[in-house]
Amino acid sequence: MTAVTLLDGGMGQELVHRTGDRPTPLWSTQVMSDHPGLVQQVHEDYFAAGATVATTNSYAVHHDRLAGTGMEGRFAELHGLAIAEAKAARDAHGSGRIAGSIGPLRASYRPDLHPVSRTAVPLFAEVAHLLAPHCDFLLLETVASVAMARDALKGARETGLSVWMSLTVSDSDGTLLRSGEPLEDALEVAGEADAVLINCSAPEAITRGLPVVAQAGKPYGGYANGFVQITQDFLKDKPTVDSLEMRKDMGPRAYAGYVMEWVGEGATIVGGCCEVSPAHIAEIAHRLKAAGHTIV
Repeated sequence: MTAVTLLDGGMGQELVHRTGDRPTPLWSTQVMSDHPGLVQQVHEDYFAAGATVATTNSYAVHHDRLAGTGMEGRFAELHGLAIAEAKAARDAHGSGRIAGSIGPLRASYRPDLHPVSRTAVPLFAEVAHLLAPHCDFLLLETVASVAMARDALKGARETGLSVWMSLTVSDSDGTLLRSGEPLEDALEVAGEADAVLINCSAPEAITRGLPVVAQAGKPYGGYANGFVQITQDFLKDKPTVDSLEMRKDMGPRAYAGYVMEWVGEGATIVGGCCEVSPAHIAEIAHRLKAAGHTIV
């Protein structure tokens, strides 16, 4: 059968659920600072569930996200913390790869805020250079526009490390990026990455978008979120995740059903994003093995 890479699930929501702390605009970054070792525990739980990749908790560690907060000036330190927690979990597990997560500048799902290339590329490159020496590959996440795809890939490629790109699509039409641009328009850029994915979108939208990214001719797949929808409140400045609602119909069995459909259509990289827990990943691992696939 197929060799499938099983990514981990969501980090930010899992941290918020476990601590009960009130969400802040810094989200998982704040929790990582306030609760040392908890990120490592989440990574360990995903490995135990069957994931073969730990994605560093560095998604939102950008200068613009930290500006004006109590964490301003801790940019390099926070990347170091994220790397250390992932490494410790991998070492405790005894195997696995580490993906260096690089999220959008300024805000998720807001391609209108993406800065011009001469500003964006050095910012992405700075993060990439911090992560690359400690990671097996870089993962550009929640890429919402062609411009972000171009700039993030250019910055990450400076390291010489393998780069996977994950695009995010409209929840109502998986053939469109969050920017409104056709998903197909991103393929020329995304096809220069070593793998092309879709993340942080409704699983139904990913199902519709995957045949498009398959056209890039690279390993491909997806990892969905479990939100009802990305609300207008979350698209405001400095949002917090309590403005988003978890889907009640996206338990482990239901989500694994979508993932197995993707694998059946040719996807070889799957996992989960926000509101996808270790229990979801465990169910996916079980279903993959039962179907005769090999998890790598």
